Amino acid sequence: MTYETLCRRLMTLYESGEAKAIARWVFDARFGLSLADILCGKDTQLSANDQEDVEKIACRLEKGEPIQYVIGMTDFCGRTFHVEPGVLIPRPETEELCHWILEEDIPKRNIHSVLDIGTGSGCIAITLALGIPQAKVSAWDISEEALHIAQENANTLNAEVTFENYDILQPSHLSAPQWDIIVSNPPYIKPLERHEMAKNVLDYEPEIALFAPEENPIIFYQRIGDYAIQHLTSGGQLFFELNPMTSTDVCNYLKTLGFTNIEVRQDQFGKQRFLKAIKI
Repeated sequence: MTYETLCRRLMTLYESGEAKAIARWVFDARFGLSLADILCGKDTQLSANDQEDVEKIACRLEKGEPIQYVIGMTDFCGRTFHVEPGVLIPRPETEELCHWILEEDIPKRNIHSVLDIGTGSGCIAITLALGIPQAKVSAWDISEEALHIAQENANTLNAEVTFENYDILQPSHLSAPQWDIIVSNPPYIKPLERHEMAKNVLDYEPEIALFAPEENPIIFYQRIGDYAIQHLTSGGQLFFELNPMTSTDVCNYLKTLGFTNIEVRQDQFGKQRFLKAIKI
């Protein structure tokens, strides 16, 4: 199967530009063929085994499976992370959150400890560990599968991160060190938003990493805030990725806990997506 053939098959699901981008990614990531190689016709010279692999990939993509799961990798903050259906696919918005943290004049600050709650693939924790090398970075998740994938990514990227199985909704079981930074991109989508979501996200990405309970959609922010107000150092910072629909509720809850200097930033699409709060 050639690049052009794969493009045509993908256009039954995706618009032309996206289909071409996915096809280029397949031939680059799986077979090492650049766009220049494709233009020179090297995609027509694949071995029989490679042709069979392309067909298998095409069949998975035609079912709507995300390309990141099909090829087993995604890019995040300039690095390649392994992903599979047990973890959420990292989003560009989460890259923006990491950039915000790392732009906080880290070299001049006394950052010794960082905690990432709900680490998934480990993308936030690993990015911060590599960006703040003097800090001890820990990461929690309730999924053993996610922790395994995250540890694999840390090993591949030579990042020092301590991964632990903790449930933020079970505070009696949580460890009690002090942290200079706590960050989280928790499950925050309301079930009523399900109808607005892409089918491939709903069919393939883990619901436990996507959805908050309808009866209390900010419960993860509340429990993380409860933990953070007790376990951040004086002047310590709490960072969240937010659901714009509940950003005001999260801000108000953090204020009741005593957090100060609460700042909310918009993402690249102009939505209230990120929050920073300080423990005095």
